[in-house]
Amino acid sequence: MLIMTDDEQLRIKLIQDICDKRITGVEAARILRLSSRQVYRLVKRFMMLGSGGLLSLKRGRPSNHRHDERLKLRTLAIIHEYYIDFGPTLAHEKLAEVHDVHISLETLCQQLTSQRSR
Repeated sequence: MLIMTDDEQLRIKLIQDICDKRITGVEAARILRLSSRQVYRLVKRFMMLGSGGLLSLKRGRPSNHRHDERLKLRTLAIIHEYYIDFGPTLAHEKLAEVHDVHISLETLCQQLTSQRSR
């Protein structure tokens, strides 16, 4: 069973319309805001794998850009030991200056938020 977003459902409908010769690949490319070459690649994948072939192959996998879990735990431990009453911006500055931990402020905020929700 596949769970699809509205965009993915539209993509499948348009690719099916191309296969049934109701629209051209160029028209579908314009609607999907893709190149016609990419649309024809999708048509090929659709014919080989069905509608599941149009879904992202990265679905359900962790990001390539995620930080190491040990870094997250180290960061949270430092904050709870030294900077529990600091806001995220000041804690971010202290992590970089004092502890040589360099992560983005947004990542720190996400880590603190996910840690609080547990």
